[in-house]
Amino acid sequence: MLPGVYADASRAGDAAVRRRAALTYANGGNSRQPPGPGGEGGGGALSHTSALAVWGLVSGQVLEREHVTVAHGSTPRSRGWLVVHHSLEAPQVVVRDGFAVTQLEQSLVDAWSWLPPARRRAPVIAAVNDRLTTAQRLGDALTAAPKLTGRGELRSLLAKLAAGCRSPLEIWGDDHVFASPGMPAFNRQVPIRLDRYTAYLDVYHPETRVDFELDGASVHGTSRQREIDLRRDAELAARGILVVRLSHARLTEEPEAVRREVLAILRNRA
Repeated sequence: MLPGVYADASRAGDAAVRRRAALTYANGGNSRQPPGPGGEGGGGALSHTSALAVWGLVSGQVLEREHVTVAHGSTPRSRGWLVVHHSLEAPQVVVRDGFAVTQLEQSLVDAWSWLPPARRRAPVIAAVNDRLTTAQRLGDALTAAPKLTGRGELRSLLAKLAAGCRSPLEIWGDDHVFASPGMPAFNRQVPIRLDRYTAYLDVYHPETRVDFELDGASVHGTSRQREIDLRRDAELAARGILVVRLSHARLTEEPEAVRREVLAILRNRA
């Protein structure tokens, strides 16, 4: 598979086997080199999109290329399907599912420019939503990568996540509706304690107690979810909070009309 690294031909196309081969090559024949004190790896680690695959944030299938990061001056070089990145310092490494991988924040930043533009945001949003990391920690990692391609776009995404946006639809709505000129200030993901659980309000205007919910079709399209939404809206209404639901289609296809409607609702509510 790589110089000095062999595998059973029947398993050579397996993603785990390729990643084990990449680590073996990067670490001079040792596929299980553990991190040293403080997490510093003695050799290479899966990084970029390969690390994200191990973290479960991109497809676990065989990627077109696998990535490893090694210390500057190490002998491994990029070959065919393997991209070897040389870092000035030994990569900060953790072990996940038996693989040495770069730390999550570094993996997400490194992978940003290697992913197709349409697929860049999803792993970052999922990592924050799943509480694997925070926008602040990702921002710290981004600061250390001043030459990253697409750095401005990632910085903008992190600002949206830090403000409370939690889905691509919420980010789109913030960009095109709720953060537009002339709109008042809103709070995002505001926790409200109900009888049996805590509800999080997508876009909340505290002065008028109006909550705008941005409903993606994949989450809110079933009859069961519709019933859950109705019960939740009734509990919020009992507490004096008006819920206005905006569908994905309406929000993305009629943003100007939605902006006018939002302002009219807030005026009448006031």
